[in-house]
Amino acid sequence: MVKVNRLRFDRKGMQSILSPLETDTLRLLWKLEQSRVSDLHRLLKRNRKVALTSVAVILDRLHQKGVVSRTIEKGRGGGHYIYCPKTTKEKFEESVIENAVDKLINNFGHVAANYFYKRFAGRRK
Repeated sequence: MVKVNRLRFDRKGMQSILSPLETDTLRLLWKLEQSRVSDLHRLLKRNRKVALTSVAVILDRLHQKGVVSRTIEKGRGGGHYIYCPKTTKEKFEESVIENAVDKLINNFGHVAANYFYKRFAGRRK
């Protein structure tokens, strides 16, 4: 489950919880299924000015957040991280929503639960 620490309501989609570079990196990783930092950097720099070290830091942050996994591949020049998304885009987004709703219910208790019931109970027909 993705942990939501801050939700930016002035932004849409994944950028409400991730930075623009994190969002672009994760979208690319979903398309590629797995990638090295250097390959993601090469693709990202087509549309934005970004340093290789910035991409490495972003991938490390996504790894710390539990959004991507990484393994070490041994090759020329030593070891390289191979990054993979831990889940699909749809499951990632569901996890964000679940976490945000859980926080609302934990913080506001029955008031939040009643609100959701009133808001969505009539829409199941």
